[in-house]
Amino acid sequence: MKCLVVVSHPVEESLCQYLSAQTVEHLKNKGYDVNVIDLYQRGFEPSLTSAERSSYYASEYDKSRVDDDIALLLEAQCLVLIFPTWWFGFPAILKGWIDRVWAPGYAYDHDKDLGALKPRLHNLKEVKVITTLGSPWWVDTFVMWKPVKRVLKIAILGACVPKCDFKYLSLYESEKVTKAQVELFVEKIKAKF
Repeated sequence: MKCLVVVSHPVEESLCQYLSAQTVEHLKNKGYDVNVIDLYQRGFEPSLTSAERSSYYASEYDKSRVDDDIALLLEAQCLVLIFPTWWFGFPAILKGWIDRVWAPGYAYDHDKDLGALKPRLHNLKEVKVITTLGSPWWVDTFVMWKPVKRVLKIAILGACVPKCDFKYLSLYESEKVTKAQVELFVEKIKAKF
């Protein structure tokens, strides 16, 4: 199975980068054909360009600056997103990747009357998410109602690939986890993925 792993953390020695390395190794050991996009390492520009936005409702989206990423997304059967949750949202670079790469004509089609979007990413069978949060689980769950998970599952995947197998793992209070707790979380990744 072709798997695209998208990593979004600027610090090479970060917990997210460690979890990414462990996840990629695990997926390769399970037989996945893995491609990795490290958005910060590549210097991905998250801002939607004027040409891209102007082409959202045109006959063809201007994918000239994100063609390679769209091609990887279209061929992926499994997508893994690994990122920190900051201020109960996506890192800007990951949000920009979604804005620019999950584009009309590729990830979805517009309804002719501008109603509900029509999904196009039928190739994606699995979407797996690993995120770290500084907050405790109860704040994310009971105070904020898991905003990142809801946006991914309902808004993004719901519009573009509603029938995929979706798994979402959060490592809470990540700024004070011990090495043993990190390794337990890695084991959880291996068991769930």
